[in-house]
Amino acid sequence: MFQHPYVVVAPAETVHVEAWAGNGRPVAVIPGLFGAAFAFRKVTTLLAAGGYRPIVIEPLGTGSSSRPDKADYSLAAQSRRIAAVLDSLHSGPVLLLAHSLGASMAFRLALDRPDLVDGIVSLEGGPTEEATTPVFRRAMRYIPWVKVFGGIDLIRRKIHGMLLASSGDPSWVTDGVVFAYTLGEARNLDATLKAFLAMSRAREPAKLVPRLSGLTCPVTLMVGTAHHDGDVPPQEVALLARTLRSFAVDSEAGAGHYLQEERPAAVVSAVAQLAQLAQRASR
Repeated sequence: MFQHPYVVVAPAETVHVEAWAGNGRPVAVIPGLFGAAFAFRKVTTLLAAGGYRPIVIEPLGTGSSSRPDKADYSLAAQSRRIAAVLDSLHSGPVLLLAHSLGASMAFRLALDRPDLVDGIVSLEGGPTEEATTPVFRRAMRYIPWVKVFGGIDLIRRKIHGMLLASSGDPSWVTDGVVFAYTLGEARNLDATLKAFLAMSRAREPAKLVPRLSGLTCPVTLMVGTAHHDGDVPPQEVALLARTLRSFAVDSEAGAGHYLQEERPAAVVSAVAQLAQLAQRASR
């Protein structure tokens, strides 16, 4: 069983959290831009069955979190909100399990609040320096036409295509999954589009890469080997390998970007291995 608390981190900024009950070791899950907590339903169930206590934190502007159009959507600001949630739940230190863009938030959190983080499992997420990609920013030019040419149905068609292109085995991409992945966006399409615009304009107060050497906790990067959109560039993997003090790469043959969908058991195994590594490091 789990609770659905909403944590107010600032005026007009409410973060949605799915916190499982129990006394197991906390694992804070940070989803990427799409899918929110639903994308981790397989993983969180397995984590809970394995004695862990998942805490899914949906970054501002995603899932069921609020979408204020005037908010700071920089990765640095998002990491501060995650810290505020963990502080409010008295959950630290935690293992962080982060997907895609969420991994860059996790890296920043571990640097700024090392007291909250024991280790990081990054699912297809490198040291990203911007909250959105150039492709995403170019797409924002067409936002005034989204409602004219289909609204949420148009967005769902685009997301469906994106999920297929990001997968090694696309059999998990069903109409029901696409509907659930975009449920938060559909509740208030106007707010969603304004939040997307704000994300595309976000600017980081400082670069992440020059600070990476200060990250002391162990990091595991999981990548899918199938050709797919959204993969971590080889140069970013090499950067992490030569910069971080404790770093490992776990390659999943035939999988794509959404490892939590295609390889949930492997993700949980990576968390368990990281937990053991973090425990040894703390002795």
